[in-house]
Order: sequence, then C-alpha cells, then structure tokens
Amino acid sequence: MNIGQAAEHSGVSAKMIRHYESIGLLRPAARSSNTYRQYGEQDVHELRFIGRARSLGFSMKEIGELLSLWRDRERPSGDVRQVAARHLSDLEGKLAEMQAMVTTLRKLIHACHGDERPDCPILEDLAGAPARRSLS
Repeated sequence: MNIGQAAEHSGVSAKMIRHYESIGLLRPAARSSNTYRQYGEQDVHELRFIGRARSLGFSMKEIGELLSLWRDRERPSGDVRQVAARHLSDLEGKLAEMQAMVTTLRKLIHACHGDERPDCPILEDLAGAPARRSLS
C-alpha cells in the first residue's frame, strides 16, 4: 500500500510517517519501481503502535525503546515494564508540578480584587515582588 493508504489504515498522517522514517523510528519503506514508498501490514501495525504510545505521552526515545522491545519476541517483559514505570514516574512528577501551579494560581486569583485598583497580587508575584497581602 502507498503512504496515503498506510496513513488511512494506521491513523498516522503521511507527514508523520515520513518524519518517523527520517528519525529512524520506522524502518525505511520499500520502494516500488516508480520510487513510491510501499508499506505492508507490519508497517501499519508499527504505526498504530507508535500512535498509541504517543497518545500515552511516551517520548520518541521511549517509543524507540518500546518498538525495539516489541520487535524482539525473546525480550523479558521486565524490560518493557521498566520503560513504562520510568515514564509513569515522569508523568507523576509533571502532574505534581501542575497541581502546585494550580494551587498557586488559585490563591493568586483569589487575592486579586479584580476591580478598578491598579495593585494586583498576580502581577506582583510574577514580577517577584512580595505580595501586599497574605495568600494563605
């Protein structure tokens, strides 16, 4: 199948398929006599794999590791688990950071009068100036 058909069957755009090939994530496609890329069912499976891994937030490097492990039918599942656990830990760290941002922003918004006065604890905080009133 051509790149358009592979894109349609996998849910991955033709542009991203070319990108994955260029960075070595996807093996280079076979070429027909007219030099068009030709993809098989295995390529479509790998593209779906990549798409699903991306939807879970795995980095390109992690997806490369997971693809290598997926292609190796002799691999220990512990290796796969290790990649996924490391990614989960990274996500949990980012989530904690975002929750702290939400808490801070909520306090700043609550402290801002939002009226005609020019003083604003939000801007003071962003500028690094001490807030005029407690945010607690």
